[in-house]
Amino acid sequence: MVTIDEAEAMLDEIAESLPDEIFERLNGGIILRPEEKLSPHATSNNLYILGEYCSSKMLGRYILIYYGSFARIHGRLSPDDFREQLKKTLYHELTHHLESLAGEKDLEIKDAEKLREFLTEHGS
Repeated sequence: MVTIDEAEAMLDEIAESLPDEIFERLNGGIILRPEEKLSPHATSNNLYILGEYCSSKMLGRYILIYYGSFARIHGRLSPDDFREQLKKTLYHELTHHLESLAGEKDLEIKDAEKLREFLTEHGS
């Protein structure tokens, strides 16, 4: 299994490969948290949050990635596949950031639709 230190190095490599402009006004950066986080919509241990885009007046704009959730869901993947899942999640959260800067909510709407579908399918 990929350790938290290895995951942090992977996230750094992924972020460093992107243009600096993407990180404009992301003043809190990307934070890898050790814990797992269940969605408030989870009815059991069936819906983990992998990452979140956060924006507040006090703390600014930042991205949280939950290593514990990754380990729970993707812990058995090869390091390369684990990295791809990190990349996918980071890109998703960066899209939220860029849409926020542009005053758009397309991905937020799409996420809400996917959540509704999941909850319907899983009897929640």
